[in-house]
Amino acid sequence: MTVIVHHLENSRSQRVLWLLEELGLPYEVRRYERNKATMLAPPELRHVHPLGKSPVIEHGGQAIAETGAIVEYLVALGDGKLGAPGHREDALRWQHFLHYAEGSLMPPLFTKLVLSRVPLFGKMAQKKFQPMIDVHLDYVEGELGARPWFAGAEFTAADVMMSFPLEAAVSRANATEGRPHIAGWIAKIHARPAYQAALTAGGPYAYA
Repeated sequence: MTVIVHHLENSRSQRVLWLLEELGLPYEVRRYERNKATMLAPPELRHVHPLGKSPVIEHGGQAIAETGAIVEYLVALGDGKLGAPGHREDALRWQHFLHYAEGSLMPPLFTKLVLSRVPLFGKMAQKKFQPMIDVHLDYVEGELGARPWFAGAEFTAADVMMSFPLEAAVSRANATEGRPHIAGWIAKIHARPAYQAALTAGGPYAYA
């Protein structure tokens, strides 16, 4: 049964397309463009899910929202491929980064984006947020310095989850400046054939 992906341009939903390509699962893309004035998702997405956000997938008569929940659903659908490694410590890292991406790393990055659109005061406030973001980026740099992928020796869905906040951090918070392990990791994921295939399926993506 085909997975339907409601894909908003330049958004978290790019990760869902990438994961589907990595898993080799059949899917259909329904694309949505942002409002050019507000950069918000169009109202049509509310017909899919009450929150009107992306990503949302439809499969087996169910609409599933939230990237982390979607990733766990698709990993299960793919018989556990790219799921938690067998080693306990690696499995704990897998679970941690699956939730850390949106729960801890993304909020300050999103706040900085919002502040960048506020005249005068916003620019001043951004400077106060950068040190908070640097704490996270330095933490991530240390983790990637200790192992090639977020959960350990092998690429997993945890890397897929971490892609969007780190790609956003490159343009919003100088993520790769003085952080060679983050830079190297981003280069590795961008070189994966499944990542490139997802770009073709999803259309223009500003963070690639």
